[in-house]
Amino acid sequence: MKNPTLARTFRTLAAEGKKGFYEGRIAQAIVKVVQDLGGFLTLDDLKYHAETGSQEVDAISLKFTGQGIAEKQGPGTDGEPNQGVEVWEHPPNGQGIVALMALGILEELERTGKIPKFTQEQHNSAEYLHAVIESLRIAFADATWWVTDPDVEKVPSQELISREYLAERAKLFDPTKASDILDHGSPAHNHCDTVYFAVTDKEGNGISFINSNYGGFGTCIIPEGCGFTLQNRGANFSLREGHPNVLAPRKRPYHTIIPAMVTNPADGSLHSVYGVMGGFMQPQGHVQVLLNMLAFNMHPQAALDAPRICIGAGTPEVGKVLDRRVYVEEGISEEAIEGLRKRGHNVEVLRGWKRGMFGRGQIIRCHYDEGRLVYSAGSDPRGDGMAIPV
Repeated sequence: MKNPTLARTFRTLAAEGKKGFYEGRIAQAIVKVVQDLGGFLTLDDLKYHAETGSQEVDAISLKFTGQGIAEKQGPGTDGEPNQGVEVWEHPPNGQGIVALMALGILEELERTGKIPKFTQEQHNSAEYLHAVIESLRIAFADATWWVTDPDVEKVPSQELISREYLAERAKLFDPTKASDILDHGSPAHNHCDTVYFAVTDKEGNGISFINSNYGGFGTCIIPEGCGFTLQNRGANFSLREGHPNVLAPRKRPYHTIIPAMVTNPADGSLHSVYGVMGGFMQPQGHVQVLLNMLAFNMHPQAALDAPRICIGAGTPEVGKVLDRRVYVEEGISEEAIEGLRKRGHNVEVLRGWKRGMFGRGQIIRCHYDEGRLVYSAGSDPRGDGMAIPV
């Protein structure tokens, strides 16, 4: 395949830098195609964005000690006792808070005796999957209301991941049946034009990077002579008046892409760099893959290989109730599937190519063996990535 117009765009960027994209020929082509299709983008909008640039933000985190992971993990770099892990996510307008809330709710459910410390044999059992599903439902119900541009609306990120708040939300969990607590609904539908990579170095540093044009080929709109499609992130705005995430000028919408990192609380050293692509599957993948490693002692590749679930992975039609389905990947036992159905879950099993619903992840795991830094890595079999030692 040849894409000479994209090559021309790259040459412009090489010669003129950022200005060559946000001003001049490329900017004019972007504005023209949007306005020709009834949109409102202007050259001043692009110039403003170029001058404003990307905003630096502080990551949000949650310390997780559930499922006995402190006893299952090794000591720190200097032999200090393990204190669980600290999971770091991108703050709102990103949805990383969903993963942190779900992990915090799971820990609270364990603390109050509503779920056990799961054994190896209980991995992907009905009891375990029910707890993961319900914790994610509660987290998504909050996120679909609160996750928006914090420069425009107040987003109470720290309150949402506080132990006191999560303890209250955990009270909505019923170990015997699926809940109806979707006040604001689960937004989980799947998109797949995302690229994620993790990089580490010999000093124990890591980079977690993700980028996406969102759905399919983005908007499928191609500025003339440019060779690329425009993304469609605006699809994640709400059109409901009074909603914190309602569409507005110079406002960022709910954003799905969330690079993640895990550190050791005792000394702040790197534990893992990882991410799971797949739209609203991402925080769901973060929770499941992390627990596979920590609670069930899987190495990175096995943690990615294991079958996953995805909740609410369809876009509800206007005027109809939200999609309550739980999509289950082939490989999860019939016993577990039947157990979920008995608890009231609407289960659909996906096989073959449809397994793309469950995202594609990459992991680099860091640990110390007799004072020596050792990395292990995995790449998701559902995609076309790979782990490359250098």
